[in-house]
Amino acid sequence: MKRYLPLVVLVVIAALAAKALSHSSAQSFAWMHYFMGFFFCQFAMLKLFNVSGFAEGFEMYDLVAKKLRGYALVYPFIELGLGLSYLAFFRPMLTYTITVIVMGVSAIGVVRALRKGLDVRCACMGTVLNVPLSTVTLTEDLVMGVMALWMLLSGM
Repeated sequence: MKRYLPLVVLVVIAALAAKALSHSSAQSFAWMHYFMGFFFCQFAMLKLFNVSGFAEGFEMYDLVAKKLRGYALVYPFIELGLGLSYLAFFRPMLTYTITVIVMGVSAIGVVRALRKGLDVRCACMGTVLNVPLSTVTLTEDLVMGVMALWMLLSGM
């Protein structure tokens, strides 16, 4: 569990910051928007400290990154764009759709890597923190994808 403490801290901070911002909001889904915004921005920041190092790790298990290194190099910016879009409530339906696709593809790559028994480092936190690729990574991808899908289908 100690290896996952940084991940837990980041998620809790994102949740608390989202709660603080959405406290006075009349929009019932504001917390989810803010949470996803902070989450994506925090994780993008960790990747942006060493984009090429992140890309090397990401290529080990992501389906698209394995075939297109450019995707691995751009991925932190995709996450940052998603995070800022959630925080700004910018083009929500497009933001949700992109999130579902990106998180869905990522989840499939993680499932395949776990099934193969690959013992690789999760690139989710860039090269800053050493967290193994595990069901925690899969849960992270699935939760973000499901949240986006729920908002998409709810027409929020």
